[in-house]
Amino acid sequence: MGWLKPKVADAKKLIIDPPRPQEGRHGIAIAVCVKDEASYIEEWVRFHRAVGIRHFYIYDNGSTDNTRVILRDLLDEDALTIIPWAGWMKDAATDTRLNGQVIVFAHAILNFGGAHRWMAFIDVDEFLLPKEGHTVEQALAAVGDFPNVSLPWHMFATSGHETRPDGPLTLNYTMRGADPMTRKENVSNFKCIVDPCEVTEVSVHQFKTREFGDLTANDAGKRFTRRARKSPDFYSNRFLQLNHYYTKSREELMAKLARGWAYDTSPTKYRDKVLSMVRSIEEDVVEDRAMVDFIERNGIDLGR
Repeated sequence: MGWLKPKVADAKKLIIDPPRPQEGRHGIAIAVCVKDEASYIEEWVRFHRAVGIRHFYIYDNGSTDNTRVILRDLLDEDALTIIPWAGWMKDAATDTRLNGQVIVFAHAILNFGGAHRWMAFIDVDEFLLPKEGHTVEQALAAVGDFPNVSLPWHMFATSGHETRPDGPLTLNYTMRGADPMTRKENVSNFKCIVDPCEVTEVSVHQFKTREFGDLTANDAGKRFTRRARKSPDFYSNRFLQLNHYYTKSREELMAKLARGWAYDTSPTKYRDKVLSMVRSIEEDVVEDRAMVDFIERNGIDLGR
């Protein structure tokens, strides 16, 4: 394992030494934090296996439902690593709480990144949808060898569902925020796919790499600085689109708020933030059936 140290001035970033590439490294892995995701994780895994994900690194933050059982039924040991994970840490010098997801992502890169050409850092309500080709790797062809790709959120809210509908999540939710690059607070952001053997700085929504610093590319290979990627000129979903199924039904949203979030210190602040985001998304929506069409066209089995 390489070394890892907190930046005292910013508890949301970690500096690392990139891992050495292993001989024959290939494919795409996903690293993700989970807790009690039994209701939807089968669909998420089945879809991502169908689009070519080689390995899933699951950091389990104390699940008490059947999440781990479902994962082991779906994936063999060549495709699944489950890491028990309790992510609360503080910097001793400043008493600042470190972001648990950032620690997970850095751990995944340092311990497992050398085996893979790419690693994606998404959540279990986010889906990597190829718009060109059948797999995520095919969709990334336009990026070439560039090591840092940023995908803007395409935010799906309730699609008018008050309670959970029958059938797969990805087929039931087709209404998303009209502008993925909106300036509305908290609604616009990115998740990243990176070459783990080039990463020098880790955070939840952005990375730095050894040769290119803070430059990142969209799915078409167009390069911007991390700050400049917020420009409308950065936007592209021609090759690969990140669908974020943020709320699911209204009933499930309320249950989510009641549970709170494992990495948030203020339940009230979290609730207010989420409700504000939902209002912003649903103020201006468009129908997006790209996921539905892809699943039907490729005959993907999403399970029950």
